[in-house]
Order: sequence, then structure tokens, then C-alpha cells
Amino acid sequence: MLLNHARLLRFFTDANEVVGRKKLQKMIYILKKMGLPFNEKYGFHFYGPYSEELTLRIEELCNLGFLTEKEEKKENYIQYHYILNDAGKQFLDQAPDDLPACRDLIEQLNNQSARFLELIATMLFFDDLTRLEVEQKVSEVKAKANYKQEEFAEAWTFIEQLKQLH
Repeated sequence: MLLNHARLLRFFTDANEVVGRKKLQKMIYILKKMGLPFNEKYGFHFYGPYSEELTLRIEELCNLGFLTEKEEKKENYIQYHYILNDAGKQFLDQAPDDLPACRDLIEQLNNQSARFLELIATMLFFDDLTRLEVEQKVSEVKAKANYKQEEFAEAWTFIEQLKQLH
């Protein structure tokens, strides 16, 4: 149990700060699809792959005082910021994890918009299909997002870059 929590805290060591719950969900899912040892189970949800387990673990880490969740009020919603704090760093010193070095991968993901990560995560969710089938499926299940062909091309290139980083 604590190993999964420690992996998430190690992730935040490299990420520094993650802005947005959706972005956090997509980052962990993409890292999992890149072969990193995240064990959270994902299903398909409104915004692509989603893990209730991840939501609960993040909540536990906040309740334990290892992760700081800050709320920022926007015009029509609340934006959440997640930051590893000193108590979380001290926990990591005593609870080693097995997350391989992946700072570059995490930085690449964290520099992207939540919309773009949602596209990539959704594409990876259907990775048993051909490229054309993936694009058709994503266009179908994410019709409201109205992804353009240029976005798909950029996403395919980005996925290849991620694979080279890991």
C-alpha cells in the first residue's frame, strides 16, 4: 500500500507542482502507459481515462499532510494545485520507492495543456487499434472536444518523443 503512495510522492518530487485534477489524472495515466510502475486502475470517463484509486490516493496524501492541495478560484470553477511539502519529503526519506528516474518525461507532460494530455491519454487508451481507428474512436467518444487533424498529428509525434525519453 505505502509503495503506491511513495511512487506518487516521488512523482511530485519531479513535477514540483501539478495544476489541475484532470491534468494530474492524465499525467499518471500516460506515465503508466509508458511502462512506469503506477498500479492505479483506469476506466474511461467524461474526460478520457480516469482512476478513482488515484483520486483516493491523492486525497489520502493530502489528509496525511504529505501533499498540499491549494484551491484557486477561477471565473466559473476551482483550479487545484498539488505540491509536495516538507512532510512528504520526509516521508520519502523513510519510505523508499521504486519509481525509476523520469524527470524529463514528467517535465514534458507537465508543460502540456490539460486538453492536449486528455487527447494523448485517450489515444493511448485505445492503443489496441490502428492509428486511423484510434483517431476515429477518439473523434467519436470526444466529439465535443472537436480535435483537429493537426492535433492528432502533434499528439502522435509527442507520443513517439515520450517513448524515446523512457
